[in-house]
Amino acid sequence: MSSDAVTRRGVCLVLASAPGVGKTSVSRALLEMEPDLSLSISATTRARRPGELEGVHYFFRAAAEFDAMVERGELLEHARFLDRAYGTPRGPVEAALDVGRDVLFDIEWQGHLQLRGKLPGDVVGVHLLPPSMAELERRLRGRAQEGEAEIARRLEIARAEIAHWTDFDHVVVNRDFDRTVAEVRAILHAARSTRARQPWLAGFVEGLLKT
Repeated sequence: MSSDAVTRRGVCLVLASAPGVGKTSVSRALLEMEPDLSLSISATTRARRPGELEGVHYFFRAAAEFDAMVERGELLEHARFLDRAYGTPRGPVEAALDVGRDVLFDIEWQGHLQLRGKLPGDVVGVHLLPPSMAELERRLRGRAQEGEAEIARRLEIARAEIAHWTDFDHVVVNRDFDRTVAEVRAILHAARSTRARQPWLAGFVEGLLKT
């Protein structure tokens, strides 16, 4: 952990985008470059896949246990997708923020709004946009051999996600990967230096003015 980690409150960095825009690649690059940044681990009701570890890839929970977590207010955000539930446990995130660690969220716009409602002042949202729908379609076609119906479905999902760009504090068009990573890092660094995240500043400035 860097030397300033214990002197500030951590940041919740939400990175959202339509499928195929590059969110996962940008997230991986950020995690490699930023030692004080860690990926939020979600709870899920889906079955564990070979090689997946509890508490590393997901917190695997039965449906009834997941619902109980929702009822007890233990999730900062949650959603259902293809009959599976996903959510962010509150405890690990708040513990990280308290010791100055930043948490990266790879979630959709609904989760971003829920998270912002639960942790006002701690969430910085970044929405990644494709340079064009034609380029997004090209990327989607290059990811897997899928039929025209599936490509069309994914493009409709993408349009619905893009329509929520105004819900985010920051918007970055992913024309060039390296530039996009640099811009998102700059957003994170700016968030770390806000006055509200550095409670020690008042005493520091007071000392400055007395000298």
